[in-house]
Amino acid sequence: MTIEPLDFTPRGLLAAALATLRRPRDGVARVLNAQLPTAILWTMLAAVVAASVALGQGTLILATGGAALGNPYLANPLVMFLIQIGLLVVMVYAIHFIGRLMGGQGVFEDTLALVVWLQFVMACLQVVQTIALFVLPPVADVIGIVGLVVFIWLLTHFIATVHGFKSLGLVFGMILVSAFGITFAMSLILTMMGVVAPGDFNV
Repeated sequence: MTIEPLDFTPRGLLAAALATLRRPRDGVARVLNAQLPTAILWTMLAAVVAASVALGQGTLILATGGAALGNPYLANPLVMFLIQIGLLVVMVYAIHFIGRLMGGQGVFEDTLALVVWLQFVMACLQVVQTIALFVLPPVADVIGIVGLVVFIWLLTHFIATVHGFKSLGLVFGMILVSAFGITFAMSLILTMMGVVAPGDFNV
């Protein structure tokens, strides 16, 4: 089957994102077929995260009338950017190395491209949710729940495609176990480093 080239115009990317929602494996194949350099992929990941943070913070400020600025994390877009980019970097390496340990055949560059494209698709959904928040707020909540399901669904298909796994159920189980293990490890490390959430010192 001939893989349709990825069109990098705004219209082409949006069309590819919609197509990915319908056929995740085909979407991954188009992205991987582009064979973008690693440096470009890292830059694209940073750009998508920056756009997502800007949209998310802008929406929170408008929706709360500026009350969100009282949160030291939300008030600093750089902190939010570093947190998100840090989590995504961990995700990239986790998907690559855990997948390889489980017998996967994926290469690092493909895994990075996978995460970049996943973030782009989710950013598009975030835009839809933001619009719904101001037009029909209850729908925005539903979109948020749907977004979580879509994220896990796409991630499962993406990992299976990149690493050549046949069983989506096995991949889903790997995601759950890995997410729990990584979250526990990071929480333990942060606790040992003395990192606490703002307000924990208020008695």
